[in-house]
Amino acid sequence: MNVLRRFGSYVLLCALGFLANSHQLISQAGAPATDLGQEQVRDGQHDFDFLFGTWRFHLKRRVNPLSGSNTWVEFDGTAVSQKVWDGRANEDVLELDGPSGHIEGLTLRLYNPQSRQWSLYWANGKAGTIGGPPNVGEFKNGQGVFLCQDTYKGRLVLVRYIWSDITPNSAHFEQSYSNDGGKNWEANWITDQTRVPDESVEANRAPTVEQVDSGTAGKTSAERDGQHDFDFNFGTWETHIKRLTSPLTGSTTWSDLNGTVRVRNLLNGRAQLEEIEADGPNGHWEGLTLFLYNPQSHQWSQSYANRDDGVLNAPSIGEFKNGRGELFDQEIFNGRAILARFVWSDITPNSHHVEQSFSDDGGKTWEPNFTATLTRVAQ
Repeated sequence: MNVLRRFGSYVLLCALGFLANSHQLISQAGAPATDLGQEQVRDGQHDFDFLFGTWRFHLKRRVNPLSGSNTWVEFDGTAVSQKVWDGRANEDVLELDGPSGHIEGLTLRLYNPQSRQWSLYWANGKAGTIGGPPNVGEFKNGQGVFLCQDTYKGRLVLVRYIWSDITPNSAHFEQSYSNDGGKNWEANWITDQTRVPDESVEANRAPTVEQVDSGTAGKTSAERDGQHDFDFNFGTWETHIKRLTSPLTGSTTWSDLNGTVRVRNLLNGRAQLEEIEADGPNGHWEGLTLFLYNPQSHQWSQSYANRDDGVLNAPSIGEFKNGRGELFDQEIFNGRAILARFVWSDITPNSHHVEQSFSDDGGKTWEPNFTATLTRVAQ
């Protein structure tokens, strides 16, 4: 995750987005496009508004896709979908049970205002990882089609999602695979969902300050599995951000921003979604971070997305030791491969500190370029 690189481009993207959006008419999912001269342009940022709320799910899953098998298993359960960025992103948590076991996961959907397309990311609750590349696409004539290329049993396949039969209180979804370049498609995951009255869902409620064990992050991985390391982060925070203007150049010029961070509990604490809004001399910035816990590796990942492009970055991965969390990744900055490090420290029930640093010498030295000091807002 590279907050700095994404943040550095947000001012220009905001200006471009304003100019682009001044020519667009907002329409809901499935609404007809609007003629603007010779060109048909629609802003699809509200295409998934129909999903917000609580749903009852019925799932059919093919046991052995692309094998000629026609054996299916069925599951029933619920999903809760919530709005992010006023509808330009959303997340939902799905829990289903059937004769073959329990399915738990979450979907994060991000809208790109430049391409007017959505990216759909799926994370398995048991694995704590994002499952492959995002499916990317859009809605036309009331139907949403989203595609990606992935591997299945070691072979490249095309994966297609289709949303259809959308009403205020129901919707249909199908996932299909193709191993012949899209000539033929085989459905393997089919869900029908029916809206139920909105209700409080205990699994998605952030714990209060009193419920959070502030000492959890200080234990070793041998003593516990680490899935509650980020419990301290749930809630609403005031943040003060300092950003180094030109990292890895010898610059000592910093800019300051102030804003708000809101963090929601997902998958009973094994995931969380962080929404960030801040303002500074260069304007307004909005981003989000998806945190996922991997119970096999006992590690956390954090993946960042900026509202202006709706793309989830490659994750930083790491763990907590002695009350300090360190997450790392390798990325490209100014055309060069570097290491990036995120450090979470000084954790109390009502405050904590976050710092991003870059290293261009293989981790021998680190230069901080993004710091945030957070103070809890009283509930």
